[in-house]
Amino acid sequence: MKRNSNLPSKWALTLSLPALSLASCAWAENGESGLSAREAGLTITEMGDFDRPWAIEFIPGSDTLAITEKEGSLKLMQVESGEIVDVTGVPEVAYGGQGGFGDVAFLDSEAGEAGPRTIYLSWAEYGPDEETRGAVVGRGQLVCDAAMTDCAIEGLDVIWRQAPKVSGRGHYSHRITFSPDETYMFVASGDRQKLTPAQDNSNNIGTIVRLNLDGTPAPGNPFADAGGVTAEIWSYGHRNILGMDWDAQGRLWDIEHGPAGGDELNLVIEAANYGWPTRSYGEHYNGDPIPDHTPDDGFTKPAISWTPVIAPGDMVFYDGDMFADWRGHAMIAGLSSEALVRVVLDGDSASEAARYAIDGRARSLDIAPDGSIWVATDGGEIYRVSK
Repeated sequence: MKRNSNLPSKWALTLSLPALSLASCAWAENGESGLSAREAGLTITEMGDFDRPWAIEFIPGSDTLAITEKEGSLKLMQVESGEIVDVTGVPEVAYGGQGGFGDVAFLDSEAGEAGPRTIYLSWAEYGPDEETRGAVVGRGQLVCDAAMTDCAIEGLDVIWRQAPKVSGRGHYSHRITFSPDETYMFVASGDRQKLTPAQDNSNNIGTIVRLNLDGTPAPGNPFADAGGVTAEIWSYGHRNILGMDWDAQGRLWDIEHGPAGGDELNLVIEAANYGWPTRSYGEHYNGDPIPDHTPDDGFTKPAISWTPVIAPGDMVFYDGDMFADWRGHAMIAGLSSEALVRVVLDGDSASEAARYAIDGRARSLDIAPDGSIWVATDGGEIYRVSK
């Protein structure tokens, strides 16, 4: 175990930059756009500095934060002391572009259990040669000594793969979430910047897959009769999903990048087709148009979309006590928007309530046991947002 030499004694950096202006499209409603962090009564405290963190997740039942670093490291941070543990036994990753180490996830049902606990990880791996790559999910056991000063992953096995592996280094997505009853695992599988496979269910690219906890296709999936990777698919027509979480009603939502415009928050529905790349509220980066959704196009529409984009990095539904008025709101990490974006649900629709400036591209976020919101940035900083 080592002390994080970059930890600045938990000094408080209360940001006073004006909150970013809100998106101005028909699907995004204005909220408290003029609030700065100080005006909103927020304190943003830098808690540590890491090497390109991609995902952060509190280990259930503890104040220990797990951090994946994109180039291939997994670290544990004990919040009270600031101590950092380097976890051994991590996989080799195909680092480059948007690829590398991805998500980390734990089972809430194992909270408070002594001894090893199940850990799920996602990462990009090479194909037969270094020209092709794809996302995978692995499952193993996180084994630590009593003081959590020495931790390793044991028995890590790959239990799911994007198929097929393709060239390029973008749009892996590979976020992991579990159904509220922990019967199923859902994995986001991005379109890998290949566009049309998202409408072709002979592969699992551009989809959300629903799996058993061992990575096999879950029974009752909408295309189970087709077999193969098609049997994994829960929904399709997705582009690049970078956040998934469950609302208080037990419904799954995702946040995903549009192209040039058209970022989306979607209610994820069994067998639904979200239209990419046939329909989008954005356009191609070279300026070529993409038809907007229409009421009769047969595709499932987003609950809200953003143009200009917020460039979402992650999403959680707030369920803590510190910001009681925010319970049930979607908290979204914004990359190019450099903001924490708060969205309120109203049935199947949603509206942006406010956004709060973050110093850096906000990549991942999680809710701490005390109800504070922790945010990791591409620049390496991890912030605690509190009252």
